[in-house]
Amino acid sequence: MHAIRTITFDLDDTLWAIQPVIERAERNLYEWLRDKYPRVTELFTPDEIFKMRENVVDEYPDRNYDFTFLRRTVIGRLGVAAGYGEEITDGAMAVFNALRNDVEIFPEVRPTLTELGRDYCVIAVTNGNANLDRIGIRDLFHHVVSASSVGAAKPAHEIFDVAVDMGGATARETLHVGDHPEVDIAGARDAGLKAIWVNRHAHEWPDHLQDPEGIVRDIGELLSLLGVSEQ
Repeated sequence: MHAIRTITFDLDDTLWAIQPVIERAERNLYEWLRDKYPRVTELFTPDEIFKMRENVVDEYPDRNYDFTFLRRTVIGRLGVAAGYGEEITDGAMAVFNALRNDVEIFPEVRPTLTELGRDYCVIAVTNGNANLDRIGIRDLFHHVVSASSVGAAKPAHEIFDVAVDMGGATARETLHVGDHPEVDIAGARDAGLKAIWVNRHAHEWPDHLQDPEGIVRDIGELLSLLGVSEQ
């Protein structure tokens, strides 16, 4: 693949598996609330809290890109409903964020991004709220672009536009790598980027979408695809 100068990477489910992380964080947060603020869990089951989150999403359609705002809003409302007030929010967020950032990166991530960083501008582009410093891989990226900082989430072109500008190349000289066909691949291509689909689980490519420039099982395969020699 020629003329690529910048490579942007999705994070969740591209560099680590996110679902078990979120499930563990949610479970431990609920247990923490039960211990510290028991009236919250007396009033609300996990399913009812999830429903409240859906209602908050519906209430703030212009803030759906900001997961931290949504979660803080839900926790604040739980605190108020249980008679504790919104002051429970900071402590609860600290508990959740510690576990949300306790991820196990896939084994090829650090060596691959290290190699790519020698020849390309490497940028993280995420809809989530992962803290790369806490995870321990911030050093692998030249820049980080998040939906909350841009005010738009993938697949919106605005977040890709910001990443392209940060990388200093054109959109056609920028390659996006991600796991989600619509959010990552179609979104990037609609913004003028090239795109590689990370398909770890041998899923079928959706028929209604234009094929990506390439498909890899993990990001380690990018090295041969791009003709990068490991040093």
